[in-house]
Amino acid sequence: MESVDYSVQGTVFDIQRFSIHDGPGIRTIVFLKGCPLRCKWCSNPESQQYYPEVVYRKQLCIGCKACQAVCPKQAIADSNPYWIDRTLCDNCSECTMVCPTSALSMKGKLMSVEQVVRELKKDATQYFRSNGGITLSGGEALTQPKFAKEIFKACKAQGWHTAIETEGYYDTKIVEEIMPYIDLVLLDIKSVNPEQHKKFTGVDNARIKESAKVIQSIANTTVRVPTIPGFNASEEDIRGIAEFVKENMPNVHDIHLLPYHNYGQGKYELLGREYELENTPKIPEEEMETYKKIVESYGLNCIIGG
Repeated sequence: MESVDYSVQGTVFDIQRFSIHDGPGIRTIVFLKGCPLRCKWCSNPESQQYYPEVVYRKQLCIGCKACQAVCPKQAIADSNPYWIDRTLCDNCSECTMVCPTSALSMKGKLMSVEQVVRELKKDATQYFRSNGGITLSGGEALTQPKFAKEIFKACKAQGWHTAIETEGYYDTKIVEEIMPYIDLVLLDIKSVNPEQHKKFTGVDNARIKESAKVIQSIANTTVRVPTIPGFNASEEDIRGIAEFVKENMPNVHDIHLLPYHNYGQGKYELLGREYELENTPKIPEEEMETYKKIVESYGLNCIIGG
């Protein structure tokens, strides 16, 4: 078996235990920072930047001004509540170290593969009992390809099932190098319309389409479609995605439709950012059922959620 370089480091923003989604059985999900997309509905905006960053929970702030005293960039405005000028803040973490209530904290930290695996081993018994395992998520985990690859290699050395949540926006060379270590790929196909895709995610989808074809030829792949009002929640869009999968991804048999939710909206305030889809309604169940039937009409298995 290929040796693992446990010294490789990457930036992690969360490790979530006892998940029953994002792969079979009971899983631990490791969230890596960094993403080339800027999806307007993103439920993990703290994942988008590639570095640890300051988050501010104003409801915990007691106005002690300790943060202002130590900020080398004078990025914290004297207001009630305080306001961080993100154009000045360089995420040095000085303010978080003196905050007595943790109103200011860092999201993301540098970890080695060895440290990650040490955390994963705490729940190893559950993986074997439930036929579960490890899922890498983000952000886009494969924007840290060396780190992700070594984590997967370490997991396979332990005999753990491996999975990844990914949007496919990377060179196919990365696919060929890493996919052999992955048991299940949960691949987002958000839209087959390039203009629409760029408007709502910030990037064109040509690279994603090419990666999707290669991924499904190497790894067990399930396609997931975040279904968003005003973006792709229409019969035409869902039909277009189903057609693309049927014609270009012959090894894919399952599509999961993920209904829009706004669970991550509060995180935008922590980062001093605006949530662009505020007041966007949820999709009615009967509408999701219509989309499900469209997918099934192409001979594909379809579930709502997943």
